[in-house]
Amino acid sequence: MYKEEMLEKGFIRFDAGADIASLYNKDAAWVESQFAEIEVAFENLPTDTYASGLHRYRRFSRAVILPWSNQVEWLPAMVNEDGEEVAEYFQGAFNPEFRDAYRSFPMLEQAMLDNELLKKIIQFDFAQTYWDKRDMVMPVNVGVHFVKLKVERDGEEAVSSPNCLHRDGEPFTFAHLVKRQNVNGGQNVIATINDVDQFPEAIDASHIFADFALTKALESYGVADEAVSHYVSSVHKGKQDEPGERSMILIDYQPTVVKPL
Repeated sequence: MYKEEMLEKGFIRFDAGADIASLYNKDAAWVESQFAEIEVAFENLPTDTYASGLHRYRRFSRAVILPWSNQVEWLPAMVNEDGEEVAEYFQGAFNPEFRDAYRSFPMLEQAMLDNELLKKIIQFDFAQTYWDKRDMVMPVNVGVHFVKLKVERDGEEAVSSPNCLHRDGEPFTFAHLVKRQNVNGGQNVIATINDVDQFPEAIDASHIFADFALTKALESYGVADEAVSHYVSSVHKGKQDEPGERSMILIDYQPTVVKPL
């Protein structure tokens, strides 16, 4: 549906809810019911222990998708020294805040591993990507991140990582909005790969391909890591008398045999 656009521009924007309902012949009630389960899962995300004081909450799980059948299989958890089920995330040199370091996050809860809409999102995103033929005869690794930025008081700031234009180190990453409530900020910018480690306001405006905010549930975008860098600005509480929240599902894809980007 969007593969040619991804190949041509290096990024795409789309409405995952509407596109999945149409492609898989699902009605709005099914999407709403499945999405409601995802919303519940975001209510009790644990604090991101790698973001002390940054008002970030997170879970993460790994899966594989089989290109020849489109089957999604969740990978088993690791158990840390405290007996907790976790999954590890590694970006090598692509995250300047955690360069060449593993981060360990609590796994997605079982209800999310069983959620059919989440599985369809993984399959739909994968269908918008492009690969070498040799990649298509082996499982493709999938990372699924649930990330919430939440601020409860004026003056607080919630920050994503890394807090600059960056590449992820995986060939493709997709972002899907779950909730945006009473926030200022959370602005997405897509720019050239030559602008990594910079803030958008510090680069030549002609290097910016897109500048937008996700505002509708399941409004989405995807990027090809070989073609563009991307960034999301920090989140602050808005004017309403309620917490400010921006919650996202982030999904990345990595081949079994990894080659330098």
